[in-house]
Amino acid sequence: MYRPSVKRIVRLSLAALLTGAALLTGGEAGAQGRRSGSRLMSQAEYYTGDQFRFETQTPRGARVVAVRRPNVETLRAIDRGLADLFAVARRRGYRAALNFTDYTIFVARADRQRDSAGAYSPDIAVGAAQYRGSVYDKGGYVFAAGMVLSMDQPAFVIAEHERDFQRVANVARYEGEHIVLYHNDRRLYSQTADHSRGGSHPILQ
Repeated sequence: MYRPSVKRIVRLSLAALLTGAALLTGGEAGAQGRRSGSRLMSQAEYYTGDQFRFETQTPRGARVVAVRRPNVETLRAIDRGLADLFAVARRRGYRAALNFTDYTIFVARADRQRDSAGAYSPDIAVGAAQYRGSVYDKGGYVFAAGMVLSMDQPAFVIAEHERDFQRVANVARYEGEHIVLYHNDRRLYSQTADHSRGGSHPILQ
């Protein structure tokens, strides 16, 4: 049975991760902004165990940092997912965190390529935390399609895909939902930040 490397299995709760996001952000330009970006990179490498060597942008301006040069289908899919999210959010009257250039997406190596049913499902492994003992617990860790890294400096991590790029779009939309809600609707955010008690994406429809 496949087990992720120890470095990848970080014991954390989603709530603790999101609360700590403020530590990754800097509100000023210049040196402070660069330090903030460096901290965000360090955080991504810590949680994934990867080194992110390539940086580019999607056609609509989202920052993408990846372990390998991302293919054009991935970049376009990230844009599709964020565009869908922003459109739904604007219909609800939301205004904050709705620009492509606000976002940084880390593309990490997948810890698995297929789910338990054999379907193509590139995912990353994180510590089980509040999911321990649930159907998602795979022995102290769970597989996740994506994970939010920062709220104030919107950032999340997804796994590399070689096909099924609509899934990339879906993951970008779903991880972005948490960030958009954090900035626009704290009540709904607090109700949906932790999926261990039920609930799923899409949150905004």
